[in-house]
Amino acid sequence: MIQTLFETPSAYRPTDAEMAAPVPPVEAVLFDFSNTIFQMIDLETWLRRVGAASGRLARLDRPGALAEISQQLRTAFQLPSVVALQQGRDLSSEQHRRAMQGWWEQVDFLRGVEEAAYRELTAPDAWIPYPDTEAVLRALRDRGLRIGIVSDFAWDLRTHLAHHGLESLFDTCVISYEQGREKPDPQLFLKACADLGTDPRATLMVGDNPVRDGGATACGLRTYILPAEHRTGDRGLADTLRLVASR
Repeated sequence: MIQTLFETPSAYRPTDAEMAAPVPPVEAVLFDFSNTIFQMIDLETWLRRVGAASGRLARLDRPGALAEISQQLRTAFQLPSVVALQQGRDLSSEQHRRAMQGWWEQVDFLRGVEEAAYRELTAPDAWIPYPDTEAVLRALRDRGLRIGIVSDFAWDLRTHLAHHGLESLFDTCVISYEQGREKPDPQLFLKACADLGTDPRATLMVGDNPVRDGGATACGLRTYILPAEHRTGDRGLADTLRLVASR
């Protein structure tokens, strides 16, 4: 095999014959979870749930309270001590809990009720699918494609899939806290492909982070990156259907 001077780093080595042959059609699709097919409930809803669970709901009715809490959250997230806690937070549930608590204790409304806040963050109904998620997943199924999730997440996201009746649409979920690895580690994408029984070169990764999700390209996958927007309407997932083949 001829080596190029500036070879792209890769965890997947196709044979000379594979590289000379036509690129195979997409037969499986992997999705990121957060901000790709699901999103967290809006900030006000979450805060009101925390307030109701902790006896602090009345504090949210003060004029300007929500804006003040939102600003404190943004400011606290920039603190060096909080930034440090976020590194590798999705490698385990314990690390993620520490990262969130270290952030929230800097916010007046959340200080002292971090456990209640965490329960409301991880509740089955705290994460909701985008309006176009189910329709696109079912369309992919109808075309005979296999579907998986590769996600940096610190608890079992299957509880959210089950809550919305979508768990049967996925053939595998590869989650960072279960694997002790975070994207763009190639082993996460390769495990998902192995679980699906698909060639990485015939697999599409869909996400919203060009570094983490785009890392799938080093494994031979094709990658489609969505705009990093906090969408409230359709996520734009229908574009995925143009990139796949019927089987």
